[in-house]
Amino acid sequence: MKKKYYVVWAGRETGIFDTWDSCQKQITNFAGALYKSFKTKEEAQQAFNEGYSKMPQKNKTSLLVGAPISQSISVDGAWNTATGVAEYQGVETQTKKILFKAGPFDDGTNNVVEFLALIHALAYCKQHNLNIPIYSDSRTAISWLRQKKAKTSLKKTTKNQKIFELLHRAEKWLHENTYENKVLKWETECWGENPADFGRK
Repeated sequence: MKKKYYVVWAGRETGIFDTWDSCQKQITNFAGALYKSFKTKEEAQQAFNEGYSKMPQKNKTSLLVGAPISQSISVDGAWNTATGVAEYQGVETQTKKILFKAGPFDDGTNNVVEFLALIHALAYCKQHNLNIPIYSDSRTAISWLRQKKAKTSLKKTTKNQKIFELLHRAEKWLHENTYENKVLKWETECWGENPADFGRK
């Protein structure tokens, strides 16, 4: 997983933090928290030294999203571009404890497993009577969920029959069930990697 650095301009403590967990402690439930992730320590140091007021306007806008809800589930998928093997998992956002994991599946795509992860999370919450938010960093998967249809261009092969069975089951579940859980976008730019990330980037 690529290392990130987190600048906190306004929080319980300000400064540069080298893990999301340490940054989160400074900003969660802190009114008016200002923070952002950076790819290098040098960029983070420069941004902290110059102050929030010198940040480009587009980056200031991204800071308005606030902090993620800790009592939630985060889902993510992984897809090997060389082999076509895909898998997904769901974790407790705060503790990163794995709640479910599926795959690997042959001849998949990232969007497909991201979509399957969302439906799996919704079914998991329904089974355990949990009305908590679910985070995904895939806008495509969230869009498919709202349309109750996986609009994939993936072609059926002899290897990916299982994926298409799961897609059919997922779409069927969406048409036959209701849910109250909020499905939210994980704001990677502000919060760092999704807690369910496989760490293979």
